[in-house]
Amino acid sequence: MSTVLVIGASRGIGLEFVRQYLADGARVIATARDETGLARLRELGAVALKVDVADPASVSGLAWQLDGEAIDVALYVAGIWSEGGALSPPTQPEFDRVMHTNVLGAMQALPQVAQLMGPGSRFAFITSGLAQISKVASSQAWLYRVSKAALNMAVAAAQPDYPDTIMVALSPGWVRTDMGGASAPLAVEASVAAMRRTLAGLTLAERGVFLRHDGSRFEGW
Repeated sequence: MSTVLVIGASRGIGLEFVRQYLADGARVIATARDETGLARLRELGAVALKVDVADPASVSGLAWQLDGEAIDVALYVAGIWSEGGALSPPTQPEFDRVMHTNVLGAMQALPQVAQLMGPGSRFAFITSGLAQISKVASSQAWLYRVSKAALNMAVAAAQPDYPDTIMVALSPGWVRTDMGGASAPLAVEASVAAMRRTLAGLTLAERGVFLRHDGSRFEGW
């Protein structure tokens, strides 16, 4: 039985990853930041851990909560949206809120989790097509774009230190979730199923790259 870790699993894409991996017979460990999310995960049958990725002190305790585990697949799904473009600067509190969740939390979690992953394991960080630096048409979601581009770099830069684990920045596409909205073209079930197929088919050639949910590569980061 494989062991899957989902960081940021209380709703949306993270919760769907938990559902689908459990349905396939995996043992799933999943994190949420509050009791409502934790109860939801327990009801599904996951091992639920309390972690707030926006709080460095909380993330720093992830390793001891995972002590003794051997992780086959890990996913950093936690992320928050920020609206607004480049006509005005972000406030410091908003900058800190977005960057702590989308970037610092991932950079804190990565070495703690990667040390528990053996040869052939997969570690995906959920990013966004809005992080692609080439072909940028607008500054919509300026801060969010910057945070996800930084996350992509964190994954690419970390990969050489963990040669046995395949790490990728993985875009789910535009998905119908609380963040994506009702007009998004992709159902969360379809997006997650495609990402799971992509993860299962990864080879060493994909280490550290930026992929779409269907496994195709973004060119010109």
